[in-house]
Amino acid sequence: MNVHIRIAESNDMAQVLRLIKELAVYEKEPDAVEVTVDDLISYGTGDDADFTCFIAEREGEILGIALVYFRFSTWKGRTVHLEDLIVRQQYRGEGIGMALYTEVIKYTYKLGLKRVEWVVLDWNTSAVDFYKASGANVMREWNTVQMDTEAMKKFLFTKGMLD
Repeated sequence: MNVHIRIAESNDMAQVLRLIKELAVYEKEPDAVEVTVDDLISYGTGDDADFTCFIAEREGEILGIALVYFRFSTWKGRTVHLEDLIVRQQYRGEGIGMALYTEVIKYTYKLGLKRVEWVVLDWNTSAVDFYKASGANVMREWNTVQMDTEAMKKFLFTKGMLD
């Protein structure tokens, strides 16, 4: 495998964004990415970073990332949410995903947190199988719920909260 796992820095974020865009294409949402390199630098670096991005690199090239942030569970307390685990397509099957995944689990465990969680698309059977094989509980009875900007605006307008 011969990759080095470390936390991303500002100068890594252009490559991080490239991987995010690759994931969007894979997930059949090629035009969904709105985040910019400046956003990634602003929110993902420094003492008050909103997220931590682990990268797997070889000879200066980023081959994969795992982006995580803290959440709060009313049942478990502070937890880690794994937003994305991405490995460039041509490097899948080399153990890079497992190395990043292991780093996230280790990070969460060392912080003394009781849970790491994430979402996986039901049609991504290779990812579902990967997670199940690691001992993760894939909870099929839960649905992810989201509301984008337009839906929020419409909701607030119908409630008389926007003009």
